[in-house]
Order: sequence, then structure tokens, then C-alpha cells
Amino acid sequence: MKRIALLVLAVMAASTSAFAQASADATAIPLLAAPENLREGATIVKWNPDHTYMTLKKGTNRLVCYDRSGFPLQAAFSLECTSIANLDRVAQNMKAEALGDKMKSEAMLNAEEKDGTRVKPEYGSVWYHLAGADKEHARKHMTIAVPGATMQTLGLPENGRGGGVWIMNAGTSTAHLMTPGE
Repeated sequence: MKRIALLVLAVMAASTSAFAQASADATAIPLLAAPENLREGATIVKWNPDHTYMTLKKGTNRLVCYDRSGFPLQAAFSLECTSIANLDRVAQNMKAEALGDKMKSEAMLNAEEKDGTRVKPEYGSVWYHLAGADKEHARKHMTIAVPGATMQTLGLPENGRGGGVWIMNAGTSTAHLMTPGE
């Protein structure tokens, strides 16, 4: 009887430890995309299949991070952080990407842009990405949302041929600054 009780306790302890590890990973992994100085205060969310989210950790700053690994049209390892104000736009992106076809996804988002239902990102908000085949081969990428911006409004080029910062998708709600580097 004592052996059975010890075995049950050992199994419970191992299960609790595994759950704690999985829970810690769920909140630690998405933070890898964030700048180190913003990680501690970031909110962590987990996206549901219906494009809603569950808050795993409430933060103290405006940064929100999440794991998109293996989602449709995403890399096998894909993490993203942005302003908490952009969560509706992220949900809209995910709904389009759930179609599983890049051309169909872009067509859906373009139609929303045209009919005015495309959610605008917070102007000046940063999108931090860390993505690749796996964690070891992931690359960082950062963009800055400037919805509606053009060369005339910002004085920056609308292509990357100059080698510096440039506006991608100028004049749309998707306009963002591409930053060369990592």
C-alpha cells in the first residue's frame, strides 16, 4: 500500500512539474521576439482557433506577444510582439491567413482595405517578429506601422533600393517602415 501511495505521489509530482514547465514555456517563448527591456512588462496571449485570444499573463506596458508557430502561412517557428492596440488587426490577419492560401488571404485583406473594414494599426507601433524553420534558425525582423503614409508625407522612399528605411505598401492601412538589419 505504501508503494502505491508513493507511486501516485511521484506521478502527481511529475505531472505538476511538466504542467508548470509547459505553462512557463507558454509565457516565456513568445517573449523571445521582444526587446529585452520590454519583456518583463509585456502581456502574453494565446490565440484560439476562432481568432480570439486568451490572456496568459497581464503585462504592465503596452507590448503584447504571442506564438504563431505553425499557424497557416506562418513559419514553423513564428513569434510576434506589437502594441496591445493592434490585437483586432492581428485577429483580422489571422482570419485571412486561415484560408491557407497566400493569394486568397491577400485578396481578402485587399477587399477589406478597399471597402474600409480593414482595421488600422496604431500609428507608430512596432511589430517585432522572430521566425524561421526552428528556434535556432529564426531571424529577427522589425517594422513600424505608419498607416496611410507616403513618400510625400514622410519623406522616405517607397522601395528599398536605396538601402535604408523605406515605406512598404505606401498609402494603405498596411503602410509600414521596413528597417534594414537583422
